Amino acid sequence: MNNELRWKQRFQNFEKAFAVFQRRIDEYEAHTDEEAYQMALVQGYEIIIELAWKVMKDYLENDGFDVKNGKQAIRQAFQNELIRDGEIWLQALDNRNLTSHTCDDEVLETNVSFISEQFYPLVRDFYFDLKKEL
Repeated sequence: MNNELRWKQRFQNFEKAFAVFQRRIDEYEAHTDEEAYQMALVQGYEIIIELAWKVMKDYLENDGFDVKNGKQAIRQAFQNELIRDGEIWLQALDNRNLTSHTCDDEVLETNVSFISEQFYPLVRDFYFDLKKEL
C-alpha cells in the first residue's frame, strides 16, 4: 500500500475517534464533577492519542521520514510544523501510559484537567489541519 493512501486511511479511523472524543469532552464539560464522565474522557483520550501519533507516523513516512514510535513521530511532526507545542504532545503520550496502568483519584483528576485544558485544543487543531489536506 502506498504511504499516501495509508495515512489517509488511518486518518479516517482517527476522524471517527475524534468525533467520539469530542462528545466525551462535551459531556465532561457538562458534568465535570461526575466520575463516570471523567473516566469516559480518559478512555477516549487513550484512544485518540494512540491514533494521533499513528496518523503522524504514516503522514511523515509518506514524506520520506523513517519513524519507529510515538515519541519519534511527535518530535518529527513538531519539527515539520504538523503539530504545535511538541512538549504537550510528548506529555500527552507519557500521561496516556500512566492512565493505562494506574487507577488513582489524583492521577485521574490531574489527567482530566490536562486533557480538557491542554491536550484537547492541540488535537482539535491537528484534526482540522489534516482534514484540509484530504
